[in-house]
Amino acid sequence: MLEKGALYVVGTPIGNLGDFSPRGKEALEQADFIAAEDTRVTRGLLTHFGIRKPMLSYFEHNKLDRGETILARLQAGETCALVSDAGMPAVSDPGETLIAACAQRNIPVYVVPGPTAAISALAISGLPTGRFTFEGFLSVNKRSRREHLAQVAEETRTMIFYEAPHKLRRTLADFEACFGGQRQVAVVRELTKIHEEVWRTTLHEAAAHYREKEPRGEYVLVVQGAAQPAAEQEPCTLESAVEMARELAETGCSASEAAKRAAKATGQRKAEIYRELTQKQGKALPASVSTIK
Repeated sequence: MLEKGALYVVGTPIGNLGDFSPRGKEALEQADFIAAEDTRVTRGLLTHFGIRKPMLSYFEHNKLDRGETILARLQAGETCALVSDAGMPAVSDPGETLIAACAQRNIPVYVVPGPTAAISALAISGLPTGRFTFEGFLSVNKRSRREHLAQVAEETRTMIFYEAPHKLRRTLADFEACFGGQRQVAVVRELTKIHEEVWRTTLHEAAAHYREKEPRGEYVLVVQGAAQPAAEQEPCTLESAVEMARELAETGCSASEAAKRAAKATGQRKAEIYRELTQKQGKALPASVSTIK
């Protein structure tokens, strides 16, 4: 049973309704009401699973006023299931604002995990998955967009972006200009749907392709990170160069040859290495033993 007076964040399918979890279905059935990004979309989900439940819309342009309504009902003891049109609420979604408000008012929030396009696309991208950043949608505002791309221009982790079809061409062109045409990208389209497609290519090829072909469907763009900067090596000290020469001398090299090899490996001057090496060798010998050969 759901806890009274709590918000349940419920992940819904990103395409294939067969991906809806039994626990997600149960949460929608038991909630007192459902807050949906688009009630028309959610009604299709409810109808498919035979669920009848009161809904109210909660989306970007009404989230402040409608959020207060939801919070009041939660504080009165009702249970709300929050859903987006597809995937996890709060990820590039106004649910983020409602969840933050619940946290401020000590209203319990629980999650019912479900599919998410970002991680699903990353998993099949063929790009490194150990470290990544989620960048969401780029702003339509030219200045904000430019600032966003400038911030990630040298990002070495794999980057995940969402994009709508009508903005794809511009985004790919901006990526090519910012990241360079040879950067790898996985163009992931219509995940879990009939026309699912994963195209692994370069930013140059992707931008050129969609200049000629009309983009269709919802896209996730998984972009290769920038090359790791070459590690700056600590300059080798004279002391470490002499130690290297000493180890070489112990293997049978003459002092001169050992100093030569150590100089080549470390960038230190041979004469200085030789002087320090022979001085140390002389101190290591008993007084009765001459170092002159």
